[in-house]
Amino acid sequence: MHHHSLTYYLLLLLFLPLLSWAQEPAQKRRVLILTDIENEPDDAMSMVRFMLYTNQFDTEGLVATTSTHQRDKVADWRIREIVEAYGKVRDNLLKHEPGYPPADTLLSRIKRGYADFGMQAVGPGKDSEGSAWIIEVVDRDDPRPVYVPVWGGSNCLAQALWKVKMTRSPEELDRFVSKLRVYTISDQDDAGPWLRKTFPNLFYIASPGYHAAGAYHYATWSGISGDQFHGRFGGADFSLVNNDWVKENIQNHGPLGAQYPLIEYLMEGDTPSFLWLIENGLSDPEHPNWGSWGGRYELYQPRTEKWFYEPETRPLWTDAVDEVLGHDSAYHTSNKATLWRWREAFQNDFAARMDWTVQSYKKANHPPVAKLAHDHMLTVREGETVQLSAEGSSDPDKDALRYEWLYYPEPGTYAMRKPIPLEGKDQKKATFVAPSVPEPQTIHIILKVTDAGTPALTRYQRVIVTVLPKAL
Repeated sequence: MHHHSLTYYLLLLLFLPLLSWAQEPAQKRRVLILTDIENEPDDAMSMVRFMLYTNQFDTEGLVATTSTHQRDKVADWRIREIVEAYGKVRDNLLKHEPGYPPADTLLSRIKRGYADFGMQAVGPGKDSEGSAWIIEVVDRDDPRPVYVPVWGGSNCLAQALWKVKMTRSPEELDRFVSKLRVYTISDQDDAGPWLRKTFPNLFYIASPGYHAAGAYHYATWSGISGDQFHGRFGGADFSLVNNDWVKENIQNHGPLGAQYPLIEYLMEGDTPSFLWLIENGLSDPEHPNWGSWGGRYELYQPRTEKWFYEPETRPLWTDAVDEVLGHDSAYHTSNKATLWRWREAFQNDFAARMDWTVQSYKKANHPPVAKLAHDHMLTVREGETVQLSAEGSSDPDKDALRYEWLYYPEPGTYAMRKPIPLEGKDQKKATFVAPSVPEPQTIHIILKVTDAGTPALTRYQRVIVTVLPKAL
């Protein structure tokens, strides 16, 4: 085989998974939530927001669990209250987007976990309707993975996996584990470390936080809002995450909005666990390191700090760090910034969907459609001019559109991380010159399309440019 042909073939194999990502049609994602709802107000907040996106998901389960904050009881009744309120506004939601499931369907999938703390709820005789339901859902003849946002303790999932491990062959266990995608909001019991050590191939995102020299490291998810209790993160816009904003945009919007409590500690600390699953053109859940409304995560690197339960030794997706231009016009480098960099967009999206619960189609805003006039995956050689185009983007309300092309350095492999000048970065079409590289490197460019409606809504497309050196 000719040398250049062999090189091309090897590169094709290397980037084939990325190509398949760009070409696959969007599917509803299977979601099964575990929540220690009622331990504090934020779980109820997140459940209200989740209801507004149920048309994007196949909601397989809403399981009430315990946590370190609520050790011996579960509150499935609170989930039921929120779902029943959703049922009162579902018809109005369907005026805006199709696919919202009947409330009765969601009510039938509310389950109770075992009412005990952590690993005390794992083992013989500790099955619950929640753990049994997890097994039933994963066992279904459906090739799609099951995403498990864990808002409290993870012992209900641990019991399900313990049961499968004790009753099935190693091959059957591996198949079961391979279908799970877990995103936990910290370790809120001791079942999380047990899961990661016992099932090392389990896809697991966590930002547990740790103590170092007496200081507390705030988890990525805490960047969802931040307040006096959890520390004000420099650069984030707090006007979008306070009780005045909640009263104006959420609580006064009909039966579902009335279920949304006021902020006491942190606004919606659990919401990032499903923000990364929302179909907005930005996220690919199989690539947590690419970044999304739910933050950005990288494969764990061992630390010397003491974690809450014990040091990690297994594969784990955890905190990544971005450098972001903040609301205060200064640059901030932190794991929280990987999430709050999108705050205006996801809060506006929330407010708009709350409008859908009470307004007619004409009186509400709807997200634009961001499109690329070329492939998501481009391959060029250093020094070549890369042509980017959002031709074909549109807005269902006929609002004017604003375009922005962003270089997102952290997800790519381009080692220099130098700024890449984008000509026409605020236009429908933009260009940049591929930088010099010693070996093939990837560069992530994000297209943001924002409409002129109220509130302004944003959708995205991601372009991954592979730059080859001239020598190849």
